[in-house]
Amino acid sequence: MRGSATIRPAMHTIPPTLESWLAHCERLHAKNIDMGLARVGEVARRLALRFDCPVITVAGTNGKGSTCAMIEAVAMQAGYRTGVYGSPHLVRFEERCRIRGETVDAASLVPHFEAVERARTQGDEVSLTYFEFTTLAILRLMSMSLLDVAILEVGLGGRLDATNVIDADCAVITSVDIDHVEFLGPDREAIGREKAGIMRTGRPVVVSDPVPPQSVIDHAREIGADLWRFGHDFNYSGDKQQWAWAGRSRRYAGLAYPALRGANQLINAAGALAALEALRARLPITAQAVRLGLARVELPGRFQIVPGQPTLVLDVAHNPHAVAALTANLDAMGYFPTTHAVFGAMADKDLAPMLAKVGPIIDRWYFTDLPTPRAESAAALQQKWNALQMVAGGRRPVSTSLHTSPEEALRAAVEAADPADRIVVFGSFYTVGGVLKDGVPRLQAKHLGA
Repeated sequence: MRGSATIRPAMHTIPPTLESWLAHCERLHAKNIDMGLARVGEVARRLALRFDCPVITVAGTNGKGSTCAMIEAVAMQAGYRTGVYGSPHLVRFEERCRIRGETVDAASLVPHFEAVERARTQGDEVSLTYFEFTTLAILRLMSMSLLDVAILEVGLGGRLDATNVIDADCAVITSVDIDHVEFLGPDREAIGREKAGIMRTGRPVVVSDPVPPQSVIDHAREIGADLWRFGHDFNYSGDKQQWAWAGRSRRYAGLAYPALRGANQLINAAGALAALEALRARLPITAQAVRLGLARVELPGRFQIVPGQPTLVLDVAHNPHAVAALTANLDAMGYFPTTHAVFGAMADKDLAPMLAKVGPIIDRWYFTDLPTPRAESAAALQQKWNALQMVAGGRRPVSTSLHTSPEEALRAAVEAADPADRIVVFGSFYTVGGVLKDGVPRLQAKHLGA
């Protein structure tokens, strides 16, 4: 039997930096994902983790981050002290936590990593995954930040996700689609059941998916949650200039479109406003806060259009449902002579329908490797694309190239592009994050002025 000294380093051997703590977290558990609340719940109990403000927990396949950002932006405009937890990050780990709209600094996180380590090793040691450990550290920081509202984005599923150790005062379930089938189940009904696990009896749950799985509706009724359903309890309407939102007892008319672009963002905005109305007794919101919040909301990598020559589009679409939305948004942008696509993705994704959906509007592919063992190789992505082309009969010539990193792929795209073209960088967070490492690129095609 091994002694405890060989299982873990003493706390004083871990240098007091966020980077060293993250490295420590990566070594602790045999699995990257280990679903269940028993271990994380025990450490949360030892930490006496609790929130003294309303908690809004957001689950869903797509739209979680955007919904959280919109709730945050409106609440901030109403004068509330907000805290947001989201994952994964694009460039730096600290992006996973925002207090009053500002990313926390690395040094402020370190004491909370130390507290989690003390709690998990007191008495019987508890093994935590990287996600569980880091989630607890951020939740502890947020719980001690004198917040008026805490907004938590679920990492995976809902029922067994580490964020679910906190009871939500309001749950939000965004779009439900096929993703992470090895953990959540093979169809929308099974996946919906997992996401429904964030609901609590007698408390509001906002379902912003226009056609939700029946399992979500059934679970809300079974446990006696207060169900707010898109198209029933809240809705939106609009024309090309403005839009309006109506809930159970409030209506906002003449709203400017959200600063987050894309047709799908109205559904996310509608769910965000429903959550705020559901908590109105504790978090009163003015119409002006709604207008300003939605007009000013920011979230990198969600159909983010960067002006330049060529135009650059960044989107973390990494499953078929999200790629379908990206394709529709790209199609609505208007005419570009050539569309170049930088693409990298995880190997466990349903890649064929993603490539098939966006394929007709892509003129040149730049497939890239990513710096994680979970990623599909650039060569394998190219093979999948070529296989699709053979099935489709290769209706038009589309060139492809292979690259070792998103930065290299983007450089190659810029080199090949004309000023009037557009470059779309999409797929994994690693893909978009890779081109954002040194800030938002401002493109200047080499052909300009030549």
